[in-house]
Formats: sequence, structure tokens, C-alpha cells
Amino acid sequence: MEDIATLRGQYQELLERLQRNEREFRRLGRAVWRVQEDERRRLARDLHDGVGQNLTAIKHRLAAILAALPDDDSATRAALDATIALCSDTLEDTRELSRLLRPPILDDLGLEAALRWLARSQGEASNLEISLDIEPLPALDGDLQTLLFRVAQEALNNAARHADARSVLMRVVARGGLLQLQVIDDGRGCDPDAAIKSGGSGLGGMRERLRLYDGQLELRSTPGEGTRLRAVVPLPPG
Repeated sequence: MEDIATLRGQYQELLERLQRNEREFRRLGRAVWRVQEDERRRLARDLHDGVGQNLTAIKHRLAAILAALPDDDSATRAALDATIALCSDTLEDTRELSRLLRPPILDDLGLEAALRWLARSQGEASNLEISLDIEPLPALDGDLQTLLFRVAQEALNNAARHADARSVLMRVVARGGLLQLQVIDDGRGCDPDAAIKSGGSGLGGMRERLRLYDGQLELRSTPGEGTRLRAVVPLPPG
């Protein structure tokens, strides 16, 4: 009997140690992800405020030079026009890259506004009809807002690039202590296990990030009948 009691105590100690290690792993994982998002935020700001402003200044100076040229210098005027157009395109590309890295609206106005911007911009870029259904949400900390935004971003990218979808419904609800995101498309469907394991879809990374916050990622699909993605994460108490 004493040996059984000893084994039971050792088993309990081992179990507690594993649970502590799991909690520490998740804490470290969340810290690493937070650093990555902070770096994205810094790079986005540098692109917008640094490179973007420099390109804007160059564009204005070129326009001033163009205005000072005589009308009969057609060759130089044409070259400057082309250079100004290239500068404008590069400026827009820089701003778009800045928004993709970390949209300021997520930090400034929160998750709902960021999802509406994401749906509008992704719909215009991919010719997708994206419908939003966002129920009133409680106050969310920055990590949860970023987490749900990144999952939604990845899901819409997959619907546009891989699913050949025409329309998408995105729902966000908070019920029963859970924050839920659903993304449903009418695309060609996929093999859920293969899609999550594939490095190209990004869903495997999203699943691991959700696990860091005790969340889950579910993917249901039938070839030819669309895909339903569901991400669930517990809300903090209170």
C-alpha cells in the first residue's frame, strides 16, 4: 500500500510539473507573438511616417520642377510626368504594405472597426462579396483583438487565393464566456486536415496561436460546397 501511495504521489507531482511547464510554454509563446506584433507595428509606422513622407516630399518637389519647365521642353516634361506617376504608385504601395503589416485602425478604433476595414479592402482587392455580422462585443484587451484580426485576415486571404470563392460571411459573437469568429465561404472547398497542415494556408500557425490563449480552430469543408472556419477563444473573467 505504501508503494501505491508513493507512486500516486509521484504521478501527481509529475502531472503538476507538466501543467506548470505547459503554462510557462504558453506564456513564452504569447510573449514571442507580442514581440512580433510590436515589430510589425514599428515597421508599419516607419514605412508610413518615414518612407511614405519622404516619397510625398519627392513627389511635390518633382511637381514643382515640372511646373517651372518651359512648355516647349516636351521630352523633359514627359520624363518628369512618368517619374511622378512612378513615385505615386510607390507611395501607394508603401502605404498598403504599412496597412497590411499592422493597420493603425486596429490600435486606434478596435477590433470591429478593423474587421470592417479588412472586409472592405479585401473585398475590393479580390472582388469578393464579404458580409459582416458583428454582435456587440465586451471590452477586449489588445492581444485578443490582434488574435481575432489575424485569424480573420488569414481566413479571407485563403478564401480569395485558394477557395475561388465569390461570397464570404464573417460573424463575430461573444456568448457564454467565449469569443467566436466564423468565416463561411462558397468556394470549392478543401481537405480540412491538409489545409491546416499545409504551410501555404497559414491556418496551422493560426491554430497554434489560438492554443496559446486556450482557444481552438475548427475547419469544416466538403469539396465543391465551401468552407466553414470557426475560431473560439475564452474571454477573460469579468
